[in-house]
Amino acid sequence: MTTHPISRTNEELIADRARLLGPNVSTFYEEPVHLVKGDGVWVWDAAGRKYLDCYNNVPHVGHCHPKVVEAICKQASTLNTHTRYLHEGILQYADKLTATFEDPLKTVIMTCTGSEANDIALRMAEAVTGKRGVIATDHTYHGNTTMVAQLSATNTPGTGVGGHVRFVPAPDSYRPLGGLGGMAHAQAFAAEVQAQIEALEQTEHGFSALIVCPYFANEGFPDLCEGFLQPTAEIVRKAGGLLIADEVQPGFGRIGTHMWGHQRAGIVPDVVTLGKPMGNGHPVGGVVTSMEVMSAFRTSFRYFNTFGGNPVSCAAAEAVLDVIEEEGLMERARDVGAYARAGLEDLASRHACIGDVRGSGLFFGAEMVLDRQTKEPATGFTKRIANEMRREGILINFLGIHYNVLKIRPSLQFRPEHADILLATLEKVLCRLDLKP
Repeated sequence: MTTHPISRTNEELIADRARLLGPNVSTFYEEPVHLVKGDGVWVWDAAGRKYLDCYNNVPHVGHCHPKVVEAICKQASTLNTHTRYLHEGILQYADKLTATFEDPLKTVIMTCTGSEANDIALRMAEAVTGKRGVIATDHTYHGNTTMVAQLSATNTPGTGVGGHVRFVPAPDSYRPLGGLGGMAHAQAFAAEVQAQIEALEQTEHGFSALIVCPYFANEGFPDLCEGFLQPTAEIVRKAGGLLIADEVQPGFGRIGTHMWGHQRAGIVPDVVTLGKPMGNGHPVGGVVTSMEVMSAFRTSFRYFNTFGGNPVSCAAAEAVLDVIEEEGLMERARDVGAYARAGLEDLASRHACIGDVRGSGLFFGAEMVLDRQTKEPATGFTKRIANEMRREGILINFLGIHYNVLKIRPSLQFRPEHADILLATLEKVLCRLDLKP
């Protein structure tokens, strides 16, 4: 690779970010990476150093996939406008996208981001129910619009009135509610939702929707039993509310077993929201729902998005669906993910700091603990692992209720040989680091 001349150091770039972008603009890692190129599962920094990208789900089918790049360039050189003009691209994409969903999820609104999609989903719930009260877990993230940001209990926005939002404890398969796993855990979660529905119904807000990531990604992707969400879905429907599935992280075949996280969870939501990986880095998002819900929304709100559903975005998104199918990437995610998790289990047999290994497809990781008996979270240690892996040329991160779960979420181009590099490097780091600082 040709290296890019480094005109400014990382310290100078960070200073310029603060000067030009404002304070508190976050970066990954204690030593931020200055990326200049990506190809497949690899990225390069300005000095020419190569990193294995095991984290970023935006380049879903690989950094700079040639078919997606070609689709973007071809459409951008032909026409790009908005949906108030007729264009076949959005209809062709909507047909392909909704074919991956079950009935009655057959209508689409295109947006630019997942935040916009979740904002629309909440408005759909209000249009259908006439109420505004929303329930989310207490360790989730659904976006950054004023309305959607209020759904976060861990990153509170500091603006807006969030009295219409109620939180329930995030599912945790390693430390389940009531100390019980399986369907007992599912019933305990459903009971928490029921309690918050009743609380909202005693307010002026009422209950309109439960919004969840069906994979509970930010919560640490707990290993939940089949049918875990079914008791909760029944409670939500009985109360007249909508079930919203945020598929930004588990969707588009990433989990290997199914195209969508809610399919793996065994439920059919009322509304599905999409984002980041949808256009492989091109800003595309969307909402999929039934004609009944869509009609209620379109009747209640005059909604138009200049860039949502533009021909270039639709071309990028359609190319992503084509690549997933043509290259068998969902099946690859299933097989390579199983291979990588087996490797993590092997590491756990030699490293007591690994308390739990879990995941599905190419969204997997390990929960790090100070003691396996007490399950005391190794939060600081986990952060050190992520930073040491970055120094070794591997990009991963961490999340979870206690921020002690290694988050490994590579593109669907990830292969067994890449998993071998990841695992060998992780063992090297674990052998080098002391568990307690």
